[in-house]
Amino acid sequence: MAYDYSDLIEKTKCWATQAQDLGWINAETAEQIGQSETRTPDTLFSDARLSGHNAPRPLIVAFMGGTGVGKSTLLNRLAGKPIAKAGVVRPTSREVTLFHHECIAMQYLPEQQLAKINVSQHDNVDNQQVVWIDMPDFDSTEQRNKQLVFQWLPYIDVLIYVVSPERYKDEKAWRLLLAEGAKHAWLFVFNQWDRGESGQFEDFNQQLQKVGFKEPVIFKTACSEECLTDEFFALEASIRSLATGHTVEQLEQRSLELRKAELKTRLQAAALNLGDEIVFQQFIGLWQGKWSETVKSLQQGFVWPLKTMADYYANHAADLITPSSNAKNSLWDEWAQARLDDTIDELIIELNQRGIPVLPFKQAIASIREKVPKIIQTQTELAARVALANPGNVVQRMSLKCLRVCEIVLPLMSMSWVGFKVFTSFYASNTVDNHFLGVDFAIHSSLLIALSWLMPFFILKKMQPSLKKSAFNGLNKGLAGAFSIIDGDVSRLLENLAQQHKTLHKQLSQLVVQCGTVNSEGTGVDTGSPLGRMLMN
Repeated sequence: MAYDYSDLIEKTKCWATQAQDLGWINAETAEQIGQSETRTPDTLFSDARLSGHNAPRPLIVAFMGGTGVGKSTLLNRLAGKPIAKAGVVRPTSREVTLFHHECIAMQYLPEQQLAKINVSQHDNVDNQQVVWIDMPDFDSTEQRNKQLVFQWLPYIDVLIYVVSPERYKDEKAWRLLLAEGAKHAWLFVFNQWDRGESGQFEDFNQQLQKVGFKEPVIFKTACSEECLTDEFFALEASIRSLATGHTVEQLEQRSLELRKAELKTRLQAAALNLGDEIVFQQFIGLWQGKWSETVKSLQQGFVWPLKTMADYYANHAADLITPSSNAKNSLWDEWAQARLDDTIDELIIELNQRGIPVLPFKQAIASIREKVPKIIQTQTELAARVALANPGNVVQRMSLKCLRVCEIVLPLMSMSWVGFKVFTSFYASNTVDNHFLGVDFAIHSSLLIALSWLMPFFILKKMQPSLKKSAFNGLNKGLAGAFSIIDGDVSRLLENLAQQHKTLHKQLSQLVVQCGTVNSEGTGVDTGSPLGRMLMN
């Protein structure tokens, strides 16, 4: 099960790294998602756990409390010898004391950069399955003491929280209890009881019930061993009763479930930060609507620049082949760029208002913003070249071809007819009563030949398409093509982001499902059992 959890953590970190690289989450969120506690009490021991035989690991029990409540005194009393420092120097001590059976091999202790570890051993078989730890005073003026406490907390199964009549309402202790309460089993010791009052005990009991302990297990101990109401031996017996393989397994399983629950909460929060994937997919249609309005505005604003550019190209067509430094071929200006930026900014605002991360869109759309002027210029120049190479529409070009043919064929036909008439009239003039063609025929035939050539020539000249109009139509066509390319690029961008967003959501959902699949068979803790009373609800 621990392996499954480690694998889940690795998958979570990979997801967070991928989502951060793509811009869906920031570095802080990625770090929060990937921050999962992997330290457990089991990691303190070697694989063999105990020298000589493969027995269940011991129970890790730690004394914790404020300055002067008597934690070290209790451990020394348990050990039967002074193994932990006690007295006036304790508030500034940075020492962690371990007390365990001599057969236990603890090979993987935390790196102690803040203090040394004082290890003491015993040969008491009754306490063979328990490792006792005396923790520094976390409420002392030494900040390193608090750091030591938090460094060791993940390795502890049972926390013995020690208070005194003067210190049972310690605010720092309560904050730590609320933060760490659900992660451990808790036993409470009201030490120095011979100097306390029954009202203080009841008040302490009520405070524990308010924070989630339905029936807290509290032991009364005294400074003097002669106190008749002392429950130290009951505390010792209670700890021994917990030091079983089944209890350790229950605590490990509960710790794993809590860690998975915390991870699940972080993943669900990350899913909320990603936003609804259905809403994101709807933005393709939203973009197309906004872009359609922007295109209408741009087309209206480009009427005059297009006419000016068409007139220039009509008179300087060579600039399309070899653009000169004075060529007026820059259609996309600051006004047009502002219209495009406004449309994109409106879409970004809309994305943000609907809870969708905008950084991936900003990063992807930046390249399109830069390419728009080039797209406009390339498409309009290409369309202008094509239009000037083939001016006019299809009907005009077909008509012009027909007129060019008529310009040649009609004069030839006229001249052929006139020649035929002259030839036939010449031979007929030798007959009686037949005269050769006169002046009228010469004039009329000349007019016929002239008209058969002039009429197609004149109509051809008049029907010649305007280069300015052709360039204008070509520029408009190129502009429409450029708008279509831009629309297609942004739509594909949004589709890719929507698919990316959907994939991240799917991966996140799978991780959440894995967090919820904990096999709790045989690991449930009865709330009425002694162990159940030690757990915060």
